[in-house]
Amino acid sequence: MKHRIVRAIIFTQLFTAGIFSNTRAQQKDFIQYVNPNIGTAHCRWFHYAPGAMPFGMAKPGPSTNGSYGNASGWEATGYDFRHTSIEGFPNFHEFQVGGVVFTATTGKLQTVPGKLENPEAGYRSAFDRKDETATAGYYAVLLKDYGIKAEVTATARVAFHRYTFPASEESHLIFDIGNRQGESGPVKDAEVQVTEDGRIEGYVTTLPVYVQKYQTGSEVRMYFSAVVDKQPSSFGTFKGAVQRAGSRSEKGEGAGAFLSFKTKSNEPITVKAGLSYTSLENARLNLASEAKTLDFDQARKLSQESWNNHLGRVDVSGGKPEDLQKFYTGLYHALLGRGLASDVNGAYPKNDGTVGQIPVDRNNRPLHHHYNTDAIWGAFWNLTQLWALAYPEYYSDWVKSQLLVYQDSGWLADGIANSKYVSGVGTNFVSLAMASAYMAGIRDFDMNKAYEASLKNELVGKDRPRGAGKLDVDSFVHYGYVNHIDKGNGWEESWKFSASHTMEYAFSAHAVAQWAKALGKTEDYKKLYRLSSAWEQLFDPKLKLIRPKLANGQFIDNFKPSEAWRGFQEGNSWQYTFYVPQNPNRLVGKIGRDEFNMRLDSIFTTSRKQKFGGGTTLDAFSGLEGLYNHGNQPNLHVSWLFNYSGRPSLTQKWVSTICDEFYGVDGVHGYGFGQDEDQGQLGAWYVMAAMGLLDVGGLTSINPEMGISSPLFDKISIRLNPKYYKGKMFHILRENGGETRRYIQSMRFKGRPVSRPFISWKDITGGGELVIKMAAEPKDDYNR
Repeated sequence: MKHRIVRAIIFTQLFTAGIFSNTRAQQKDFIQYVNPNIGTAHCRWFHYAPGAMPFGMAKPGPSTNGSYGNASGWEATGYDFRHTSIEGFPNFHEFQVGGVVFTATTGKLQTVPGKLENPEAGYRSAFDRKDETATAGYYAVLLKDYGIKAEVTATARVAFHRYTFPASEESHLIFDIGNRQGESGPVKDAEVQVTEDGRIEGYVTTLPVYVQKYQTGSEVRMYFSAVVDKQPSSFGTFKGAVQRAGSRSEKGEGAGAFLSFKTKSNEPITVKAGLSYTSLENARLNLASEAKTLDFDQARKLSQESWNNHLGRVDVSGGKPEDLQKFYTGLYHALLGRGLASDVNGAYPKNDGTVGQIPVDRNNRPLHHHYNTDAIWGAFWNLTQLWALAYPEYYSDWVKSQLLVYQDSGWLADGIANSKYVSGVGTNFVSLAMASAYMAGIRDFDMNKAYEASLKNELVGKDRPRGAGKLDVDSFVHYGYVNHIDKGNGWEESWKFSASHTMEYAFSAHAVAQWAKALGKTEDYKKLYRLSSAWEQLFDPKLKLIRPKLANGQFIDNFKPSEAWRGFQEGNSWQYTFYVPQNPNRLVGKIGRDEFNMRLDSIFTTSRKQKFGGGTTLDAFSGLEGLYNHGNQPNLHVSWLFNYSGRPSLTQKWVSTICDEFYGVDGVHGYGFGQDEDQGQLGAWYVMAAMGLLDVGGLTSINPEMGISSPLFDKISIRLNPKYYKGKMFHILRENGGETRRYIQSMRFKGRPVSRPFISWKDITGGGELVIKMAAEPKDDYNR
């Protein structure tokens, strides 16, 4: 009976994670190629949570500097590969969301984390890399100061911690709830209780910087309910360094609790913590539903089965070992970000701070889930294409999740933390991503509501809240471009980024225009299609660059193409001139094909000297004034543009070179040097590039097609979801490939010659085999 119960729980967890069965994938260990430590010398808070399940809520992992917070609310923090001490193991890791720290110690009880510079002044502990194990779904490390082995894993909403103690009369578990963590912002309130029946539970309320920026006065609350598998010999609470032995409750900033034990040598103590964003009751329910009968090892096995199933959707072989590591670590990152925000019963945090309810089926299971997310900015060149290809059921869930926010607040939100607005960059591409889902064949959501929300997102500025982004959309609609203002009043995203916003809004308008056309909404299509060419208003025919323009139609003076932050957000004119994914052929024509190829090729040749970004500088913004910056979203499609200009061999050259040289496999050189791995976007780009597939247009055309580049592996097999697609498998076979043979010579799909460096989305999702023959010499004409 016990085994049947465990199997039932495992099935439920796999269903919740959106997995469909595949025996072949389960037999292969894809986890062996995942190295979460890659690129963690400069990684964001949500980047490092190796204990989590795919898309999970519970994301336990070590923190080396999470309690330090960060000045602007987003900079790298949490886990730094260069650090040598761990301050604890937070259970929440999301954009603008973090907290609820557990850890273990021996000896004299300390209840503040201490500093990196003086670890002895707190409970943090030194550790060695040789004593650390980090992989998808499991993390372990020896806390050297105490001789304690710490391990974490998780189900979807329950964090598991196991601490194996030495023999000691003074062993402790610490529940540090009221301390700031990562991007969470300052703590407004916290409460922890040690209940009569032995639970440790409570909540922490935080004020994240971006929540305050985009929805002033709002807050984020995290609940937990934990059980421990051993009775303590004593207990108490604390507030900062002030301890109260025997106390059962504590409130306020710095609040926490401790349990003390007498332990034998190598004695394990396990903590299971149900988490929730809605209530303490739902934290208990999540714990009971997902983990009541599970022990740590069963949870770890469940998590690793889930990871292997998810990673196994894309099975690659026949490449360099380090490319396999880059590939599956990148795929791991793409599946780690944007975690669950709803409970097992469908309760979810609403935008106004109350609790909403997702509809349930006849078995009382929610019809979909809700998720926390960073902004979708740039994700159409990585995440959404990967979701559409291998995880369409998650893409569908994401759309439904975003529609909850629209339903509750009246606006789409580009990024959310507990449904609170955290736009991040002041734009809003949710409408484009919804249109893309429709074009990809993912249509099992409320399309009327989604289209209504998307049309409003593209055209309406009246009463628009800051968190909905696109605060200058009225100017875009009125002038046909966003007019430039050098000095403005109010929020900078409403006046400072005229040129980049014009380029972005034009692309987004194109996406919804195609959706309108597909739905037969002719008048909407005409209006949006006109706006999709707005970029041409800013094209300077003399310089052949995008140049900000004033309301009177004149280009700005003192124009410097490399200058960031004057009309361009997180980029410059050299970079944003190529931001015409909706019509690259038109852009090539305006620049001139030969000049286009010469300019873009020289840009990559020059940028290669700076590692295609900011060089070796550990700063997410270090490449903003360069010619090309792979470390930030606006440039991620550019290397694929040669497919439109008659030189696909240059796409093959530069895409594969970026894969080789921008991406690394160590703690410092991972996703560039200190570049911004926004919830898996750079990792997902590598995955798409290594397969040799990417749609510059982000799957926004009525009949999308993906560009083809050089695959880095001999065989790539993508398992298609039969709920959405006709085919079962799509295979890419590389013939005569290798490090010195990166150029495509010929292609065949289902035995038929392919003469263009493109394959239709319909052919991919219909299943079949694309065979690509490689050689050392470049070739641009596949008709000969």
